[in-house]
Amino acid sequence: MSEKEESCPVCQGDERKSHHSEKTVRELINRMNRIEGQIRGIKGMIERHVYCDDVLNQIASAQSALHGVSKLLLERHMKSCVVEQLEAGDTQVIDEVLQTIFRIIR
Repeated sequence: MSEKEESCPVCQGDERKSHHSEKTVRELINRMNRIEGQIRGIKGMIERHVYCDDVLNQIASAQSALHGVSKLLLERHMKSCVVEQLEAGDTQVIDEVLQTIFRIIR
């Protein structure tokens, strides 16, 4: 194991893991469970031949909810994982985060 891997709690060999608080994990899971329910509801609407505009509005709502999860996770990532990696001397994390942000906003 390299010196970087030993000093950085996020880097464990080739597999990196987040280490968010249980509160954050619960919040993210709760949001994802609600979104999962929305998606099942949209599928049911399509199966019942619900009017297209109504289905599209529900899809937009689900997309907005997913965007909210992304924003929350990005915020927590920046405030914990990224800070810790920078403190450990890993400046490559900046490029990684920028690529992620660019992917999110396209």
